[in-house]
Amino acid sequence: MRALVIGASGGIGGALVSALRQRGEVLGLSRRGDGLDVTSEASVASVLGALDPGFDLVIVATGALVLNGEGPEKSLRVVTAEGLARQFAVNAIGPALVIKHGLRLMPRDRVAKLAVLSARVGSIGDNALGGWYGYRAAKAALNQILRTASIESTRTHPQSVLVSLHPGTVETALAPSQRAGHPAVAPEVAAKSLLTVLDGLGPGDTGGFFDWQGKAVPW
Repeated sequence: MRALVIGASGGIGGALVSALRQRGEVLGLSRRGDGLDVTSEASVASVLGALDPGFDLVIVATGALVLNGEGPEKSLRVVTAEGLARQFAVNAIGPALVIKHGLRLMPRDRVAKLAVLSARVGSIGDNALGGWYGYRAAKAALNQILRTASIESTRTHPQSVLVSLHPGTVETALAPSQRAGHPAVAPEVAAKSLLTVLDGLGPGDTGGFFDWQGKAVPW
């Protein structure tokens, strides 16, 4: 198996690269190590355009909760246009650009999978607490982008599997506040769980939203 991980310098991304090395060839890319800026289409097109096709698995493990020192909004009073734009740039537009330029890297004649790391808080149906406007909205947008791309991709890649994954609460530097009140697991545990879920998904699951246990998450 040949795999590609975008966001390899992050906690979950790095753990995914390590786990995938035990399965075959894996290429990990990041802004820190490879200059891949997912918020710049020129950067995404340049870095991914230099790669040869044939990746059986592509995982987009980028994302951020705290941007420019600003954490998730607790009320409408602190929502700003600039903050929302930053959240969408990193958590929705960036992955969309990777999907756009990364789909050509996947084989057309066999099962190939692409997963984006989303979050349960991006579920509209599961939102019972409110708050976190920018992050929630950006992840919800990401889920819609992934869902729409999964429909289009079947026209050129009939055996493709495009899914959103919720990794659970993971011990990373994403944000300390994300872990408050929630038991967290090590990145290595999360990576193993996510790969197990992906192992069990097929073309009939494309366009779905699943958690680290393989259970469907409501939109």
